[in-house]
Amino acid sequence: MHRRTLIALSLSLTLTFAPLAAALAASPQPAKGEHGMVVTAQHLASEVGVEVLKKGGNAVDAAVAVGYALAVVYPNAGNIGGGGFMTIRFKDGRSTFLDFRERAPLASTKTMYLDKDGKPVKGASLDGYLAVGVPGSVAGFETAREKYGTLTRQDLMAPAIRYAKDGFVLEQGDVASLEGGAARLAKDPAAAAIFLKPDGKPYAVGERLVQADLAASLSAISERGRDAFYKGPIADGIVKASAQKGGILAKADFETYAVRELEPVTCNYRGYEITSSPPPSSGGVIICEILNVLEFYPLSYLGAGSAETIKVMVEAMRHAYVDRNSALGDPDFVDNPVEKLLDKNYAKEIREKIDPFRAGVSQDLMPKGFGESQETTHYSIVDNDGNAVAVTYTLNGSFGAAVVADGTGILLNNEMDDFTQKPGVPNLYGLVQGEANAIAPRKTPLSSMSPTIVAKDGKPFMVIGSPGGSRIITITLAAIVNVVDHGMNIQEAIDAPRIHHQWLPDTVYVEPFGLSPDTEKLLAGMGYRLDVTDATWGQAAGILVGGKSLAEIEKGGGARYNGAIDSRAASGEAIGY
Repeated sequence: MHRRTLIALSLSLTLTFAPLAAALAASPQPAKGEHGMVVTAQHLASEVGVEVLKKGGNAVDAAVAVGYALAVVYPNAGNIGGGGFMTIRFKDGRSTFLDFRERAPLASTKTMYLDKDGKPVKGASLDGYLAVGVPGSVAGFETAREKYGTLTRQDLMAPAIRYAKDGFVLEQGDVASLEGGAARLAKDPAAAAIFLKPDGKPYAVGERLVQADLAASLSAISERGRDAFYKGPIADGIVKASAQKGGILAKADFETYAVRELEPVTCNYRGYEITSSPPPSSGGVIICEILNVLEFYPLSYLGAGSAETIKVMVEAMRHAYVDRNSALGDPDFVDNPVEKLLDKNYAKEIREKIDPFRAGVSQDLMPKGFGESQETTHYSIVDNDGNAVAVTYTLNGSFGAAVVADGTGILLNNEMDDFTQKPGVPNLYGLVQGEANAIAPRKTPLSSMSPTIVAKDGKPFMVIGSPGGSRIITITLAAIVNVVDHGMNIQEAIDAPRIHHQWLPDTVYVEPFGLSPDTEKLLAGMGYRLDVTDATWGQAAGILVGGKSLAEIEKGGGARYNGAIDSRAASGEAIGY
C-alpha cells in the first residue's frame, strides 16, 4: 500500500513536507554512509548492491547485480525482458551513457496497431506478444560489466539466481504489487503459474515466491553471457511463443540487438552540472530545457508551492513538452534538435512568451504538421571512490505485456506502446506525439526515463531518477529544484508533493494535498485547469553527497553519502555503509 503525502502550509506559502506514512510528521532522515550508498525500490536488491560494494566491486558492478536482482524480487518492473538506460559518472569526472532500450522488431510497421479504418485497435500495443519490443537489459548489463566493471558475471548474478531458485519471503509491498497485476497475469498460463497460487489467488504476506524457470534462465546467462539470452534457447522460446500467440518477434531481432554508448546530455543550472539521458530518451534534454527557463526566476524567494512558483514551472513544462512530443526520437532515425533545445537563448525566447498573469493555452502551441509510470524502476548508486551510476529500466506497463514464454520465467515488456501509434492519439501515459516517434523496424521508442547525475565544482553532488511514465521528467526535475532552490534535504525533496504538465491534455496534475486551497484558487483565477488526483505517482531514488541538504553541505560535517527512497515506494530502501 502506498503511503499518502500530507502537507502543512506555512503563512509564507512555503511547504513543509511529510512522508506518505503519517499525518503531519516530518520526512524520515536520509540513510547515511561513508563508503557507499545504494537506493532501489526493493530492499533485497539494495542489500545485494551494498554487498557488492563491500566486496570491492565498483558502482557499475553494483548496478549490474541490482539490475539482475530486481528482475527476481521486483517483477512488476525489474526485468531482463525489457530495457533501459544507464548514466555513469566516473571518479575522474568523465561520464557516459548506455542505451539498452527495447527495439521495434524487424517485422514491425508504422500502422501495425491501426484497424482498416486507420483507428488504433484497443489494447493491441499493450497486451500480448504483439506489444513486445526486443529486450535489451541483458546486453546492457553485460556491456556495462565488461567495459566498466571489475567483478565476474558469476559473482554479480549469484544473488539473483539464489532468490529465484530458493525464493524470497513476500512483504506487504511485494504482495500489493502482485495483487495489482493478478487479473492480467491470470490471462497468460505461464505467467499465472509463476505469480499466482495453484488456486488462482495472489500470494499473501509471509509466503515465498519461487521462480525456478527464471533461475534456470539466469543460470544460463551466468554461464554463457549474453549469447545465452540472444542466441540460445531463451530467444528460441520467446520467438516460438510470439509466433504461436500473435506476435512478430524473430530470432534475427535477438541476434542483431546491440547496445549504444552515447554522449550524455549536459547543462548547467545555477552552477550545478546536470548529466542525463540523451535521445532516444527525451529526459535529459527536457529537464535541461525546463531548468534553463526556470533559472531566470528567483524560485527560492518565491517559495516552494507558491502560486507564482507553480505557474512558472507549469509554463516551462508546457513549452518543453511541445518540443518533446513533436521533435525528438531515435537518433538513428531522427535529426534531434538538441543543441537548439539546450540553448539558453531559446529558454529566453520561451520566457518571453509566458504571460505573467494568465495561463498559457496548449492548443496555441500546436506544431505545424502535427497530427512511462510506476511500472518503471530507478536505482541510484555511489561507491567509495566516487563513481556514480543512475539506472532507469522498464517493462513499460506493470508486469509489461503480462506474458511469459514457457520455460523461460521471463516477463516480457509492452514497450511498443511508447511509439506514436497515430499522430494526435494519446498513449498509455496520455502523451500525444508526432511523426518523429513513428514505428519503424529496429527503431527505439522515445522515452522519458531520466537517470541523472548532478555535479558541483567537478565532484558528484546528487544522483536521482524515478519511474512514472511521462512524469519521470517532472519528478526528477522537482527533486533537483527542491534541493538546489528550496533547501530541502534529499528525503524531503523526494517526498514532496508533485505537480505535472505535459502540454496535452492542457491540465495541471496535482498530488493529494499538493497545493493549499488558496494556491489552487489563485491558479484557477489565472486560467489553469487543475486535476487534484486521488493518487500519488513515481518512486524516486536519490543520493546527496556531502550532507543531507545544501545547508549541511555548506556547513560541513555531514555524512559523506545521504540516500533516500521515495516514501511512495512500499518495499524500497536506501542502504549505506
